Amino acid sequence: MILVGTAGFSYEDWGGVFYPEGLAARDRLIYYARHFPVVEIDYTYYKMPAARTLAAMGHKTPEGFHFLIKTFRGLTHEITDEAPALFRQYRDALQPLIDQGKLGCVLAQFPWKFSAQPANRDYLLCVREGLPDVPVVVEFRHASWVTPDTFSHLREIGLGFCCVDEPPLRGLLPRVAAATSDLGYVRFHGRNTARWWKHDHAWQRYDYLYRADELEEWIPKLRDLDGQTSETYAIFNNCHAGQAATNARDLQSLLRLLDRETGA
Repeated sequence: MILVGTAGFSYEDWGGVFYPEGLAARDRLIYYARHFPVVEIDYTYYKMPAARTLAAMGHKTPEGFHFLIKTFRGLTHEITDEAPALFRQYRDALQPLIDQGKLGCVLAQFPWKFSAQPANRDYLLCVREGLPDVPVVVEFRHASWVTPDTFSHLREIGLGFCCVDEPPLRGLLPRVAAATSDLGYVRFHGRNTARWWKHDHAWQRYDYLYRADELEEWIPKLRDLDGQTSETYAIFNNCHAGQAATNARDLQSLLRLLDRETGA
């Protein structure tokens, strides 16, 4: 099953593009869940999540809705000796979504500086041991990880691999499709080559609207991932000005059109 959604849902500049003008912020997730079956929660990277906050979010969504929760930066970007305690705190916060049957997976996104070095490879096992009973998918930014050895190691320790669509710049991941667990995951970051490394604000890196032909490139890859997994998530991170929601609907339409054409 391919589930399409966006990275985050509560953006002021989505008003009039995706959300109706004047929609209250408290109603955004309710509206969002009428259109998409999954959402990636990114605020948890900046702030350790609270169980009651995630519980309230879960209650606003219908049965079968999936939450993908990004790990706190202290577990991926600012790793210290406090990581074991932070893993326990983070895991406890997930419990309400687990109880509701709405936790799709945890996304552990590592920075570009986290290259395929032995110590970093060993840390992946710490991630698995820190979250032993929940599905975890890892996203790398450094191209050195895209090797058969990496995929084999992830399968061995039970971590999923996050595929990415991003600019074709040296050192970044190519657009490969691979599954190393029962979950497929693709994050669409946009192809803004000019602003990826040179930007004044973080959102400028992801300021990009995919064309239909660029999304069509991923259809066979998504189908292949879907054949290997129980769920495959396609998440758009080009969130500026509602572009993620626009492209998520575009991809949904492409998938449905192909289903109708093939009779699937």
